[in-house]
Amino acid sequence: MFTYEKIQSFNQLEYMVYDYVIKNGHQVLFMTIRELSEAVHVSTSTIMRFCKKLNCDGYSEFRVQLKLYLEKNEQKKPANDISEILHYFKSTNNAEFEERIKEAGKMVQASKRVIFVGVGSSGTLGKYGARYFSNMGKFSHHIDDPFYPIFEDLYEDAVVIALSVSGETQQAIHLINQFKSHHCKIISITNSENSTIAKMSDYNIAYYITNQLVNGEYNVTTQVPVIFILEAIARRI
Repeated sequence: MFTYEKIQSFNQLEYMVYDYVIKNGHQVLFMTIRELSEAVHVSTSTIMRFCKKLNCDGYSEFRVQLKLYLEKNEQKKPANDISEILHYFKSTNNAEFEERIKEAGKMVQASKRVIFVGVGSSGTLGKYGARYFSNMGKFSHHIDDPFYPIFEDLYEDAVVIALSVSGETQQAIHLINQFKSHHCKIISITNSENSTIAKMSDYNIAYYITNQLVNGEYNVTTQVPVIFILEAIARRI
């Protein structure tokens, strides 16, 4: 039901509907279209466009398809985290996703160096990415310090791979802005293509995994898709 192509087609408001449905699927089954629109703070016409993008004739058919989708997932779900990862990999097993990975690989291949940018856990993944790309023969390093000085020889003929779950990390945005001002190509890997970092980028790959916060502050959203995307790009250069 929620394939990679369909999720990619959502605009920002439709993605809000998708995010709410994924988190509250069983409650949505018993909600009217007006109740859902009020819960998500969007118009009923946005809900209808969302339904049509899922190939449903209307809201009633959408609820029927959602019920089948939830039942199918529950039947084969040993654990929430495993189910979500399996769903992600299945949703990327298509030509469109492969084309996006190849395009990112071409941008990396055409550059002299690769600079990974990320803060927090994304910074740690940037370090991993830099080592993995270096193992593949591409000169790479990472920056996880927002105050790292950027000199001319650093950004010359470089492509920046920016990592951020939310795509709204201010420190990462600051670094990306510096590289953009020096005409570096920016590839971002974020959880949503509607984020600030995604929109700042020349190319974005979004993975759309349910956001998970601990204590309302610490983002513990799985990073398995990020590692998969990084390794997939590296293997194509």
